[in-house]
Amino acid sequence: MKIVVLDGYTLNPGDITWEGIEKLGELTVYDRTAYSLSGIDLVIERAKDAEIVFTNKTPMPKEVLDKLPNLKYIGVLATGYNVVDIVAAKEKGIVVTNVPTYGTDSVGQMATALLLEMCHHVGAHSESVKRGEWENNADWCYWNYPLIELSGKTMGIIGYGRIGQSTGRIAQALGMKVLAFDSYQNEALVCETMKYTDLDTLLENSDVISLHCPLFESTQGIINKDTIAKMKDGVMILNTSRGPLVVEEDLAEALNSGKVAGAALDVVSSEPIKADNPLLKAKNCIITPHISWAPKESRQRLMDVAVNNLEKFLAGNAVNVVNK
Repeated sequence: MKIVVLDGYTLNPGDITWEGIEKLGELTVYDRTAYSLSGIDLVIERAKDAEIVFTNKTPMPKEVLDKLPNLKYIGVLATGYNVVDIVAAKEKGIVVTNVPTYGTDSVGQMATALLLEMCHHVGAHSESVKRGEWENNADWCYWNYPLIELSGKTMGIIGYGRIGQSTGRIAQALGMKVLAFDSYQNEALVCETMKYTDLDTLLENSDVISLHCPLFESTQGIINKDTIAKMKDGVMILNTSRGPLVVEEDLAEALNSGKVAGAALDVVSSEPIKADNPLLKAKNCIITPHISWAPKESRQRLMDVAVNNLEKFLAGNAVNVVNK
């Protein structure tokens, strides 16, 4: 059985192993498979004889699936599976699976790291010290940015699934209150420091807003000029979920006007980021290169689930199927 990984480098740059998948067939791993409308032939060429294909971000549209007659299974090496035309795959009898629960703690930790960086500017102050600014300072201490204490403030979390809950637990440990907006409400989580609410109430009362919802038609652009207008002056915004949840031009304008005091984003609308992205020049905006999922422990969990998904499929008991 031929197994092809189209873009394996981000999952495994060499610090974990493909051994679990290697045991299940004849494996070929490509670090990257360049994709564009003109490069679609490369995807087809590399996957043409495969019965099993794994992809992280390399798209698998209908035009590709039409040219892969042997293909029986696509394993998406991520939670989001919009890179695959799941309708076309289902029509062709191709099973598509994803990895839904590998990065909960890592992403919650990263959201908190971004928030703390906005509050304390640790990196900038460290660089300031190394430039000699403390050595040559007239006082025994100084700060180059406003410093913010989080205790007593309110975090609004849009999307209160596993990752939202992980972020919420950390926020509560820091002394914050949590307002959560989600279509599914788990009343067992409600307490003095955590309550569910509607979106407008969350927007109006939160000092920090953290995005943890999936990208659906209903959530695309959920942070825009109209929702920003409902927020507190000086709000801080975090996005470790999906870039298109934010209308980037509107957020940049709000940052530059001071309506939004700061934003910290691990995702943007087009990745890698484009040079003309307005957030690159916006005030008080931290951008990291989509790394919240990437600690080794998290990537190992992803690999373990991907192997289990394939084992279950081969045994006739597929799990984590997204195109039933």
